[in-house]
Amino acid sequence: MKLDKGADGVAVLTLDNADESMNVVSAEWLEDMNAAIAELRDDESVTGVIIASGKKAFMAGADLKLMVAGYETMTPKDAFAFSQKATAMHRALETMGKPVACAMNGLALGGGFELALACHHRVLSDDPRAVVGLPEVNLGLLPGSGGTQRLPRLIGRKKGLDLLLSGRSVAPKEALELGLVDEIAPIDQLVDKARQWLATNPPAERIWDVKGYAIPEMRGMIVPEVAMDYSIGVAQVAGKHGYNYPAPAAILSCVFEGLQLPMDKALSVEGKYFAKLLTDPVARNIIRTTFISKQAAEKGARRPEGVPKSEVKKLGVLGAGMMGAGIALVAAKAGIDVVLIDRDTATAAKGKGYSEKVFGKAVERGKMPQDKADSALAHITPTDDFALLDGCDLVVEAVFEDMGIKAETTQKAEAVLPESAVFATNTSTLPISELAKASKRPDQYIGLHFFSPVDRMGLVEVIMGEQTSDETLAKSLDFIAQIRKTPIVVNDAQGFYTSRVFRMFIFEGAAMLEDGVEPARIENAAKAAGFPIGPLALLDEVTIDLPVKILKDAEGKDGNLYTIERGGKVLDRMLELGRGSRKAGAGFYEYAEDGSKHLWEGLGTEFPVSDDQPDQEELKKRFLYSQANETAQCLEEGVLETAQDADLGAILGWGFPLWTGGTLSYIDTIGIAEFAKEASKLAGNYGARFAPSKWLQDRAAAGTPFYPPIKAG
Repeated sequence: MKLDKGADGVAVLTLDNADESMNVVSAEWLEDMNAAIAELRDDESVTGVIIASGKKAFMAGADLKLMVAGYETMTPKDAFAFSQKATAMHRALETMGKPVACAMNGLALGGGFELALACHHRVLSDDPRAVVGLPEVNLGLLPGSGGTQRLPRLIGRKKGLDLLLSGRSVAPKEALELGLVDEIAPIDQLVDKARQWLATNPPAERIWDVKGYAIPEMRGMIVPEVAMDYSIGVAQVAGKHGYNYPAPAAILSCVFEGLQLPMDKALSVEGKYFAKLLTDPVARNIIRTTFISKQAAEKGARRPEGVPKSEVKKLGVLGAGMMGAGIALVAAKAGIDVVLIDRDTATAAKGKGYSEKVFGKAVERGKMPQDKADSALAHITPTDDFALLDGCDLVVEAVFEDMGIKAETTQKAEAVLPESAVFATNTSTLPISELAKASKRPDQYIGLHFFSPVDRMGLVEVIMGEQTSDETLAKSLDFIAQIRKTPIVVNDAQGFYTSRVFRMFIFEGAAMLEDGVEPARIENAAKAAGFPIGPLALLDEVTIDLPVKILKDAEGKDGNLYTIERGGKVLDRMLELGRGSRKAGAGFYEYAEDGSKHLWEGLGTEFPVSDDQPDQEELKKRFLYSQANETAQCLEEGVLETAQDADLGAILGWGFPLWTGGTLSYIDTIGIAEFAKEASKLAGNYGARFAPSKWLQDRAAAGTPFYPPIKAG
């Protein structure tokens, strides 16, 4: 950082971390700040301070790798002391007796915005990208250096809790309206605006440090409206987050308790809650998978070394149905020219129409300017002419899930494609190595499994065939980076990884129904475990005949892994009854014309309910263990190569509960030895699908987790 003292008594402290592209909270930064604050406090020539940034952004929060390490390397006492270092620095800043203005030239999030909150005046750049906020709840944490106390005191309890519990980022105009900042100004005027405020000789004392300061919340539950708000808040937190995420409840408690106390005691309360969260596995799991592993994957963690970077300038998409149309959309949005092919031009044009619809809505909502939408649409050429594939760098085939149709399409495309082009198939279950037999160049053939809807789902499962080359993998990963998706890399096998493990969720729901479990109990247990939707509702959405067809197609084949131990009778009976999907108008649920739904009353007749019902925890365990055990088998068999790919695929692919960090993180959280022991019990009670393999039992006996332990220091 740089400190400049002017003749007018104003000192400008410029944050500029030489070792990082962005200013972040670190032990070294805290030391530098404490030294600067002491110098400014003791220098009588300094009458006011401006904190600015030498980076494009103002400041972010702490290093997330340090947060992950906190779970394994810190005790709650250590974590409390850790949080108090930043808290003490912020407190020293706001109580040093001199007014401090903050000139935020770009985003200020987490610890960066907590620094701004500790300043007496905040000026923010009038740029939509210059967002402010406290997103810690999304990491399984809470703001640990004053955010939960200064924010509600500054803008009020209700507005403060909304921001703390949502973790959302706020753009400049709304930030001004909410009172998060005092001024917004063009970026080149920020420091001048801050200097003008200092020239008014403002007080250097925060309102909460003024003698006699009081707010209604300081009387706790004595004020009826405050009591009602907090009571409703508890219900809202439970309704939105369930009971698997400790951070929202901790934030609510922190604000409730803290607002009844003087600031210094309130900050101590905040620190204790922060320490509890930092040393809880949920925060570790969320941060490790959804931030650290995700960013590593997007930066090319699985990209082979030694292969030059590539760029797709022209893309062919074969099939203009839902998947093909979505792939065309994300590619066009990234500035790639797309040839969208279907059986006739009119059908292909309907595929382009999907992009027109999506972009049109984005323009209406102000999320996309019209000229940008027009430019993106111009990149898509709908046609039935394969000759237009000439010059394509990559082709994604997204035709019907049929080996013969895919083979024919491959051959027609390769007759036109350049020799260097990569051919990718978008399939969820068909074996890549078998499909590649239709190709003249199987080393340039790869699977790219997109998830629907493509424009909203971030994951792409990259499947390596037996002959797929490293160069083909590298080019495919470069393309995925271009369209801003998150890749995982797996090896070819029946169902690959995501489809194979996802089946365990829906099949376990059917198995429970066959076992006599109440339908509502099944759905509620899944949602209580953290899944976004119950397995019966999900079967209605994907259509029951799809998993049944895959099961039938796989029957009798060598090494068939796509099987169902229990629940098959349920699926067959539902199809016999003509209740195969929501689309068909009837499934496990009844669907009303107004869009509402409820479980079909006939389920109890078709699948009699047992008198002795299992408790919710047992059902939750069945859902979680069946998928985690199948994932471990995928790693054992070499379908998966890394725990990071497994967990990213689980969280981003089919909505495995976020609090777990993914299927393998879930095993590590329980403890691999305890998991193997409990899985054996479940196998004895419900079937072989829960049985841990010898490989997993050997890992458990050796105490070998899927993620290596982090050493302190």
